[in-house]
Amino acid sequence: MTTYTNAFISTKTWTWQGFPISYQTQGNAGPAVILVHGFGASWLHWRKNIPALAEKCRVYAIDLIGFGASAKPVPGERITYTLESWGQQIADFCREVVGEPAFLVGNSIGCIVVMQAAVSNPDIALGTALLNCSLRLLHDCKRVTLPWTKRVGAPILQKLLSIPTVGEFFFSQLAKPKTVRKILLQAYGNGETVTDELVDILMKPANDPGAAAVFLAFTSYSSGPLPEDLLPVLSCPAIILWGTADPWEPINLGKELANFPQVQKFIALDGVGHCPQDEAPELVNPILQDWIRELSI
Repeated sequence: MTTYTNAFISTKTWTWQGFPISYQTQGNAGPAVILVHGFGASWLHWRKNIPALAEKCRVYAIDLIGFGASAKPVPGERITYTLESWGQQIADFCREVVGEPAFLVGNSIGCIVVMQAAVSNPDIALGTALLNCSLRLLHDCKRVTLPWTKRVGAPILQKLLSIPTVGEFFFSQLAKPKTVRKILLQAYGNGETVTDELVDILMKPANDPGAAAVFLAFTSYSSGPLPEDLLPVLSCPAIILWGTADPWEPINLGKELANFPQVQKFIALDGVGHCPQDEAPELVNPILQDWIRELSI
């Protein structure tokens, strides 16, 4: 089995609002690039992309607060787990650590985070790349479009999970290697890319104190920004990549985002699932490299 984590000797820590935030960086020259993972993942979900992008860029991959090796404080005490909070984290990281505007690249929920960061802080963004952007289909505004089973079932499940004993039991059953692998095999178009290494990357942070509370806080989050709210007010250019085999974020709905004038390109990745940067880096890396080079001229 080919492993990629061995290429990264150590991570760095940045303190944000009093909490330790984990990140990885590579590259000594060129424009800055910040990579933002999706829900439940970490900077290691970019392990196949960092070295390629670092050939001509200064690359930073960060763990959002609540995920990866970053702090997981109790929700609501000193931090709220919202897309606005994570967007501000990225903006502050760009100013305090990167020190200059950057290209922002996200996957899934990470796409909303980078757009929120760019909209609220337009001075920090050179461009945004969105990989299988979360459509937030369980958002309050979108439930009416769902099949009745999901429209009725989702709020009931959210209420059940808000009961501490129920929520913690649910998370304990979810955070098992066999279950994580099953979910990944659904999300990835190519099952061969669902390796033991990948399962371990997602499992390790799930065992940290506070991980369950973070997960349950976000499962009850049905408000906040939608991609169609942010794209019209985005002040920098955007590019969208979309795996056609994504079972969670349908490409036919994703293509509607290409209608916004800020979107320069919409690129479909045939047979690829929800996390193209990990499943098909041989496709994603050249696209991102070309996009960054074109905007840097």
